[in-house]
Amino acid sequence: MTTTGESRPHRIAVLALDGLLPFELGIPHRIFGRPRDARGRHLYEVVTCSVRPPGPVETDADFAVHVAHGPETLATADTVIVPASYERGPLYDEGRLTDDLAAALARIRPGTRLASICTGVYVLAAAGRLDGRPATTHWADAERFQRMFPKIRVDPDVLFIDDGDVLTSAGVAAGIDLCLHMVRRDFGTAVANDVARRTVVPPHRDGGQAQYIHRPVPDPQLATTTAARAWALGRLDEPIQLRDLAEREAMSVRTFTRRFREEVGVSPGQWLTQQRVERARHLLETTDLSMDQVARESGFGTAQSMRQHLQAALGVTPTAYRRTFRAGGAERHGGAGTPR
Repeated sequence: MTTTGESRPHRIAVLALDGLLPFELGIPHRIFGRPRDARGRHLYEVVTCSVRPPGPVETDADFAVHVAHGPETLATADTVIVPASYERGPLYDEGRLTDDLAAALARIRPGTRLASICTGVYVLAAAGRLDGRPATTHWADAERFQRMFPKIRVDPDVLFIDDGDVLTSAGVAAGIDLCLHMVRRDFGTAVANDVARRTVVPPHRDGGQAQYIHRPVPDPQLATTTAARAWALGRLDEPIQLRDLAEREAMSVRTFTRRFREEVGVSPGQWLTQQRVERARHLLETTDLSMDQVARESGFGTAQSMRQHLQAALGVTPTAYRRTFRAGGAERHGGAGTPR
């Protein structure tokens, strides 16, 4: 993220289209409106705009919202987020931008980060911003979306996809996951976790987690894997075998693995790696432990192993991550520009 002399908040423009879902419109304001730097200054500025001059925008509910900013706001944004809309028309029926929407999108500066929540992805797709790239949307709409935009590599199973300067998510709660992911990417785990705590949502669901989990709320008549997960979280620095987890729930390895994936959406091994990456991130941000010590405390064993896992998960080395997100890093990196 670039900085200016007196760093200004990263500006996020939320594009409100007719037929929008009020819940999803509110997600960016709720998540990005919370983070502050060490001096109490907002790290983001969130502004809602329309493709028309200021005025009412219809929702899918029995009320409209008054949007105070027009399309010129898009030219000032560092990130543009497009929430879902259920207004049928050329965009959703033909995959074609309307004239006013095309004119509005043309105002976006090169290099601006783009993101969509649920069917907001149609806007990015119709604008040609996703050709040849991976993207996701709500699982119920993914097949139709793929038929309409065959050049896009649609993954209907994941919560969100971060493709650098363009990010897409599934519906509703996955929009929260995506926005928290962007906060984590911009300002680190500690800031994102604080936002999640204040919002009373899980601090981290990996983007590759399944959209549709067979048993999101465990049947009270059946054994669950909750105790095994809690047990593992308390000893991430120790070797943990699959059979150890299964034994905590008095299940066979096969039954435990199946039940775990049904409840969590990923395999036990994938989940453990995710938790260890999160532990390593926290330690890199908040302590002066050496790389070897961080690796041992987070369960990776060696600095080389930790480096490989963080490089795969985050695209940066532990050293680079610490340099960017150490305590106070949010203030140092709070300026304008597209976060990296």
